[in-house]
Amino acid sequence: MPIDLICLDADDTLWHNMRFFAAAEEAFVAMLAPFAEAGIARERLAEVEVRNLPLYGYGAKSFTLSMIETALEFGADAGAVRDVLEAGRALLAHPVELLDGIEATLEALAARARLVLVTKGDLLHQEMKLAASGLGERFHGVEIVSDKTDQTFARLFARYGVAPERALMAGDSIRSDVLPALAAGAWAAFVPQEGAWAHEVAPPPVDAARFRELGSLAELPAWVAEIEEA
Repeated sequence: MPIDLICLDADDTLWHNMRFFAAAEEAFVAMLAPFAEAGIARERLAEVEVRNLPLYGYGAKSFTLSMIETALEFGADAGAVRDVLEAGRALLAHPVELLDGIEATLEALAARARLVLVTKGDLLHQEMKLAASGLGERFHGVEIVSDKTDQTFARLFARYGVAPERALMAGDSIRSDVLPALAAGAWAAFVPQEGAWAHEVAPPPVDAARFRELGSLAELPAWVAEIEEA
């Protein structure tokens, strides 16, 4: 069966992302040392992040607001809050570092099907990262969404005029990239990366014929070829 549309996640699928969030969290914990023990600060921050998702969505700005809120809950003074805000600004300004072999992989994939970038997070920040990556011209379309659900993918497939069974989604999150794409009727590839956010971790699908875990995105062109030759 031919694959007509290949959807790709951005953060930690095309370029490094969580390493910068981890560095911001380490800085946050150090700043809050006078007010809270490290483990407690991390646990509270994680709780506040998830609590704020319906209000702020995903991304560096949401994370920064959650750090500030957590710091205030621990009674941090104005100086500590200013330091936390600076850590958030640094997170927004981090360089875009492509994962190994991404450009060659995108070239191989683009020779087989239309490519669409499907990422969630802050619109401006994601647009800035895509521009800095130099990858924008590789994509037939760019979709920056508030969340990834089966309805999100169903609407996307309809927008690009492709049947779900001829579409494929690849990314580093079982929860956001794999399960909703499968539920929408597409194929899905999981490309795990170190340091995954706990909120994105979920059990892999059981007995899913349209699912494959890959060692790297570089393996995706071969799987697409395998699907098409079946």
